[in-house]
Amino acid sequence: MASPIERRLVFRRYLDAVGLHGLAAAAAAGLHATEWYALSLLDLEGSLTSGELSARTGLTTGATTRLIDRLERAGYVRRTTDAADRRKVVVEPAPDALAGVEAIVGPARRHIAEIIAGYTPEQQELLFDYFTRAAPAYREASEEIRRATRDGK
Repeated sequence: MASPIERRLVFRRYLDAVGLHGLAAAAAAGLHATEWYALSLLDLEGSLTSGELSARTGLTTGATTRLIDRLERAGYVRRTTDAADRRKVVVEPAPDALAGVEAIVGPARRHIAEIIAGYTPEQQELLFDYFTRAAPAYREASEEIRRATRDGK
């Protein structure tokens, strides 16, 4: 059984590899990391208002506008108006724009699927329970970092 230090190192290497993959994928798509994350959010959610996108990415409204401009110019998203409140800008993935993204992340998905397939169904349930619980924990930790940076702590 691995020691606590060995476990910590294994986990750090895992997180670094995931982060490195995100950076490489963003670069392959011609995007910055924040743009890649925003595009992932839009892929998962379908569409978000510019305010929601700003809150979820931690960007100011001005920076979010510039991010949307860049994604729109690259053909990844389009702006529409909210049917209920025409003052709101809704950002949605452009039709078929995510096919290129799928090609970029396909190899990682394939490799990870092969690894997960090597686990029993019970172990897979544990892995997905971890993913389900860890993602919000990382988002909260990211928000804590943003607050501390913003507040000068």
